[in-house]
Amino acid sequence: MLHLLKYNLKVKLKNFGMTFWPLAFPLILGTLFYFAFGNISDADFQTVPVAVVEEAHADQVFLAFLDQIEGGEDKLLSVEKMTDEQAQDKLEAKKVSGIYYVGTEPSLTVASSGIEESILQSVLSSYENTRSTVRNMLKIHPEGIFDGLRAMLRQQNSVQELSLGGRTIDGNVQFFYALIAMGCLYGCFIGVGTAIRLQANLTALAARRCVTPTHKLKLVLSELISSFLLGYVDVVILLLYLRYVLKLDFQGQMGRMLVICFWGSLIGVSMGIFVGSLGKMKEGAKIGIILGISMVCSFLAGLMNNTMKDIVEKHAPFINRINPAALISDAFYCINVYDDPARYHRSLITLAVMGVVLVTASFLLIRMERYDSI
Repeated sequence: MLHLLKYNLKVKLKNFGMTFWPLAFPLILGTLFYFAFGNISDADFQTVPVAVVEEAHADQVFLAFLDQIEGGEDKLLSVEKMTDEQAQDKLEAKKVSGIYYVGTEPSLTVASSGIEESILQSVLSSYENTRSTVRNMLKIHPEGIFDGLRAMLRQQNSVQELSLGGRTIDGNVQFFYALIAMGCLYGCFIGVGTAIRLQANLTALAARRCVTPTHKLKLVLSELISSFLLGYVDVVILLLYLRYVLKLDFQGQMGRMLVICFWGSLIGVSMGIFVGSLGKMKEGAKIGIILGISMVCSFLAGLMNNTMKDIVEKHAPFINRINPAALISDAFYCINVYDDPARYHRSLITLAVMGVVLVTASFLLIRMERYDSI
């Protein structure tokens, strides 16, 4: 058995396509993700320039509100008062991001949509909401206005941004969880190559192996174990690269993450062997099937759209319960974000059951295969 394992590993390592792309593609994609938005939380947004045009009966409270924001520690706004004509010229020349017209009711004019324009709109909305609250307090309970203002200040100061479970985390890390899930499923390419090496109607090598006295169970197990080891090493390299080279915020224990990768890799390899063992299809058709399955699963887990997993959970939660990529991603969430051991173990058990079922089904398909002549 050990001799078969060594032999199979050597054969697989010599197959460039089988060993290179399942490892290289997730590493390349992870690097692109990192440079695209991996450090967005550290981005230093510049002060937003805005023009202010005072009209008749200007709201002095709003003007004071702007002065307070401009003089704050964050330096969110750079306010410049000017005439309407000057403001329009600067807006057209993109020297300011917007114009506040301050009359009885302040308003905002922008020339485009973007982050800076959204910030200006948020400032105006914040002021209008606060003003509306104060007016309602004056109308309903004027005697309690000072208590109400103090309560609003306490509420404002008590707001603290925390992730679930009390751990702070970069929101974009979910893409990397889905990427690891995709890396696990990419073991299916190793698995389908393994299945093809066991089918006498597809390769001459498989034909010779089928007439050897070696028991078919040993052949299948040696191929499965060697394929799994290769796929698992690929995923571990990806995990180490993301955590220690790109220095992503993976706060969970490495041991628990390696367990997730273990079952995820088993799923990927066994899925490839299962599809590779189906029928008398050509190799290209089988690769097309596993590519489609792995990409659809990764897409539904949020690899291309960070809201997709939530959309699926809202409209078809059953899909998230059987999608291996979603289960892998969710297990990473459980130990890195919201610290839910029960959900973590449930995801692992589901992955383990799916892996065992696929391995058993693959073995039965290969064992039942019969050939008229070799």
